[in-house]
Amino acid sequence: MKSTVFADERGAGLVEVLVAVAIMAIVLTVFLSALSTGSLGVSVVHERVTAENLARSQLECMKDHPYVTGASPISYTTMCTVTAPSAYDIGVGISYWHSPTNKFTSAGAHDSGMQWITVTVSYDGKSTFTIEEYKVDRE
Repeated sequence: MKSTVFADERGAGLVEVLVAVAIMAIVLTVFLSALSTGSLGVSVVHERVTAENLARSQLECMKDHPYVTGASPISYTTMCTVTAPSAYDIGVGISYWHSPTNKFTSAGAHDSGMQWITVTVSYDGKSTFTIEEYKVDRE
């Protein structure tokens, strides 16, 4: 008795092989692209989370210290500095509420007992995260 299960033993033709290779190349390209995009996303999130944590730590440290009348950014940062990893830089700005004009003005202006503190964290010279908060003289 003759078996007909494997009667057609021609194999795959050139067109079928080329189509299979093309499909595999497309799938591999999409997979590597997704992997690369995910890796870049993780690095950006890490950069921003680190910047946010540094800014919040600096601001909380400044808020924990007593109010400094007529303070400049250096006044608070000498009392409390947060050590930033390499490539990160922490900048501090202070403005004062000036009641006749009803707006905040730069340091050296009349200190009415309310400061607007701005902490900016930069990564590789590029501003990454900024946080602002009031500090009030409660005495």
